[in-house]
Amino acid sequence: MKHAAILASTAAAFASMVTTIASTLVPASAHAADGAFRDPLRTDAALEQRTAGVSSPVGCESRAAGAAPLALADAVDLALCRNPDTRSAWAGARQQAAALGVARSDWLPGLDASGGSTWSDRGAGTATSGSTRRSDDAALSLSWTLYDFGARSANVAATTRLLDAAAAQLDRTSQGVVFDTVQAFYQVVAADAALAARREAETASARSLEVAKGRFQVGVATRADLLQTETAYGQAVLDRVQAEGDLAASRGQLAILVGEPADRTLALAPQPVPASVPPLTAKAADLLAAAERQRPDLAAARAQRDAASADVDLARAAGRPTISVGASQNYAKSEGFPSQDWRSVGVSVRWPVFTGFQNRYRVRQAEAARDARDADVERVRLQVSLDVWSSYAALTTAGQQLDASAKLLASAAENERVALGRYQAGVGTIVDVLTAQSAAASARQQRIGAERAWQVARAQLALSTGRLANASPLAEVEGGSP
Repeated sequence: MKHAAILASTAAAFASMVTTIASTLVPASAHAADGAFRDPLRTDAALEQRTAGVSSPVGCESRAAGAAPLALADAVDLALCRNPDTRSAWAGARQQAAALGVARSDWLPGLDASGGSTWSDRGAGTATSGSTRRSDDAALSLSWTLYDFGARSANVAATTRLLDAAAAQLDRTSQGVVFDTVQAFYQVVAADAALAARREAETASARSLEVAKGRFQVGVATRADLLQTETAYGQAVLDRVQAEGDLAASRGQLAILVGEPADRTLALAPQPVPASVPPLTAKAADLLAAAERQRPDLAAARAQRDAASADVDLARAAGRPTISVGASQNYAKSEGFPSQDWRSVGVSVRWPVFTGFQNRYRVRQAEAARDARDADVERVRLQVSLDVWSSYAALTTAGQQLDASAKLLASAAENERVALGRYQAGVGTIVDVLTAQSAAASARQQRIGAERAWQVARAQLALSTGRLANASPLAEVEGGSP
């Protein structure tokens, strides 16, 4: 049909125009090798640029912990891959990248096609009653906003800053998952060591009980000695049972973090705590400066503030004129009437002269939102300062506790051995033995706690300064480098 041919030729002409315009705005690299469009507005590239160095969970969901002992780095990799928090954060970042594509698309022209056929039946009593008449119409229209006094630029700027915020939040979420995994990993290590210490204390109490029984049977010890050792042994058994429960709970928490069922028992391969811990040489002021540059939550707050500033420009531009160009091709045919075929090209200006003060209030609303975001930046900046200072003090204290707990454990263990030997030789009392055993058990627990606190404090300082993307920054923090 004639109108179909006209519509096809007009569509081809307008499509060529749109393709030419798009090719000037979209890089050639946005085209796939097979010629198809894949992300022509380059939003994936924008996201990749902002998330470089952040582990992506795409393609690794099927990974699982093997039978080999799990090192800390392996546990962190599994958590980043399989933890729902990281997957959710990635989805949010991709969503914001798509929003950037929507904003960028406003710079391109729009092309609409429409058409239809209508059949009408003439009613009774007319000269042509009972006959049917067909009407066909087709239209193709092109619209393109040429100038809008910065509205589209402000919208793109706002969505770009929100993409920055989403990428920073993704980084922060990933660092949080790393820290939770490090904390859970060393909690299992500490719980395992605590159980071993409780079993050692139980064995020592059992040995003391046997000595007390032997001395009671030969008449050189009182029944009070026997009862005291029996009480101490019963307490040691209860402590060991409690340590077994704590270990089971901590193992379940780690398994969940790395995407395994809670009842999955993971064998761990932790790095031993060094005999001598180097002092923290980095200055707190340097760490604070590094945190203000690197902390992703602070970067996200700043990006959201910048987006709010762009929203102010967008609200102001909404009250300004818009200049657009349009073109259309129309065809209409109705039986009994001549066919109509016409084209039009025009320029239109839209100016919201009065909108009931909506634009003014929207500007005020956007300015208030910007001020709120600016306050959020200051709040996060102060929190970053507190986090770094607290982590710095905690790591310094943890290093000192390691040295002190090592000395305490050595003296307590020697005191326990001497007290039991004196009691067996008949020159000491059972109270001395039980006191020494209790002090030794406490020293072992304090040593275990000091080791865990030191490991977690290193991770906490790395998190506070914004460097905990994986397990490797722990080695940097150990030596105190900023």
